[in-house]
Amino acid sequence: MTDKVKNDMFKQNGHHLQPFMVCCVNELPEEQKEYLYTSWAGIFYREFFCRLDEKPFAVLYSNVPSRPNVPVNVLVGLEYLKAGNGWTDQEMHEAFRFNMQVRYALGYDEFEAGNFELRTLYNFRERLSRYMQETGINLLEKAFEQVTDEQISAYQLKTGKQRMDSTQVASNIREVGRLQLLVEVLQRVYRMFTKEDQGHYAEAFAPYIQGHAGQYVYHLKGQDTSEHLQKIGELMQHLLVELQPSYDQEPVYQMFARVFSEHFRVEEKGLKTKLGKELSASSLQSPDDLEATYRQKNNKSFRGYVANLTETCDPENDLQLVTKVQVASNHTDDAELLVEALPDLKKRTDLDTLYTDGAFGSPAADKTLQDHQVEQIQTAIRGRIPSNEKLSLSDFEIKLAESKKPVQITCPQGQTVAVHSSSQKKAYVSHFEDEVCLACPLFLKCPVRRGKRDLRFHLRFNQNQVNMSERRQRSQIHLEEGRNLRAAIEATVRQVKHPFPASKLPVRGKFRVTCMIIGSAMVTNVRRIQHYLEVKTKRENEQIEVQKEQECSPEQPSVSFFISLRAIFRVWLDFVTPNQVSFAF
Repeated sequence: MTDKVKNDMFKQNGHHLQPFMVCCVNELPEEQKEYLYTSWAGIFYREFFCRLDEKPFAVLYSNVPSRPNVPVNVLVGLEYLKAGNGWTDQEMHEAFRFNMQVRYALGYDEFEAGNFELRTLYNFRERLSRYMQETGINLLEKAFEQVTDEQISAYQLKTGKQRMDSTQVASNIREVGRLQLLVEVLQRVYRMFTKEDQGHYAEAFAPYIQGHAGQYVYHLKGQDTSEHLQKIGELMQHLLVELQPSYDQEPVYQMFARVFSEHFRVEEKGLKTKLGKELSASSLQSPDDLEATYRQKNNKSFRGYVANLTETCDPENDLQLVTKVQVASNHTDDAELLVEALPDLKKRTDLDTLYTDGAFGSPAADKTLQDHQVEQIQTAIRGRIPSNEKLSLSDFEIKLAESKKPVQITCPQGQTVAVHSSSQKKAYVSHFEDEVCLACPLFLKCPVRRGKRDLRFHLRFNQNQVNMSERRQRSQIHLEEGRNLRAAIEATVRQVKHPFPASKLPVRGKFRVTCMIIGSAMVTNVRRIQHYLEVKTKRENEQIEVQKEQECSPEQPSVSFFISLRAIFRVWLDFVTPNQVSFAF
């Protein structure tokens, strides 16, 4: 971090641990104080604010004695509350200044203390962003994991079973066509110029700087844009060479060069405009967000990122919490997200079974799961569905060694043989008895076949096929059990995305999008804890009421006696006159 950014001295916030005797909260009536304590504000204060370890954020501040920083747990708490409630920065700041619940959630019991300018939060975000660029560490992500791990421990949640799912989230960018994007980039280049260069290139840029880029495209409505794309490409090619000596270190010039390479191709015959289908999904979608990417899924177009969520799902837990949040380019394969998340999940939790959909399967994922001794159960398997008219490898029972290498295989009719490595050591082969196979009723459906050179009946397969067979068998067993532990993750995805209408976040860039999704996930966990505690308190109160009813005085008959008598009378009525007599109780 530069000295310019690190202008405050780090100091931990302990003031909230010593509340004032005379304050706004203590002046509330007892009923309102109790409500405040049990509301989301009280839960957020106890389950997030008090658990947050501020020390990792000390690296953002100066070691030289200077003015103390605004409390880190206040700034982080505001970032999370903003995301979880879908507030703008202005709404967030006003809530902090005037909303008693928000202030109580952040450790303040009066309105006079702790106020700061909104610029302070902007500077804090800049520190977080720079530290992320320099080290690759997102401190807000580390804070989420640290607090969540403490919550899991405090409520003794079982973390062996977890589920995972991904979802598309949009960056706060306009959806523009190809021509409008290129014109917008040219306008950015023109604004980058010095006054002298603007005068020098005024004639070349004249068609593209009259109004905004959308207006340029509007005037061409209904026309063939290929000629205009070609002219823009030729201008870009010329400018790239001329501007390089003076502007090659400028971010706008680097974006300019990137866009040219994505949309045009230099050939011997001249410049060629790439066809739409030739454009990469990772090509620039907006000059305002260099990391947003394009993806088509289920006949819908998405510009932005993919968020991947993992949460506990053990049926014995009365409370389930989100344990991991990831954000990546939206063309990232789900299996890649699993591979990235698994080591950290295994380190932080007792994960041994992961429930996913079919998109999370791949050879790389299989290897990572095996390395970390985690079993994957998918609700579906990616790839061709086996035909009911033919047997597949998943219909065979394969015995694996500790290394997950196959050592024995049993066919559906019970013939068991050894598994050997093939001659080139790249696959496996098993030889079956001729007489048994020829007499088998499943012979015509079986993939076991006689070889051309080696006339024995054999079955060849590789490790990837073995892994897929295992996944398919686990998936089938899971479906037959009738309990889909993965399904509820879709409700979690909706909860985390709920503050963002149409799944469009009010920020741009991977770092800011990641911070928003993390904040919303933390608020989701706090709301779940609040609901869990409310239900628990309600049950405890009901049990107390039942005990009071049953604790009758010695002079009075027992309530349970009357309950038993009524049950016996009902049975007698059903036995004696089941169709003639009806009494209401």
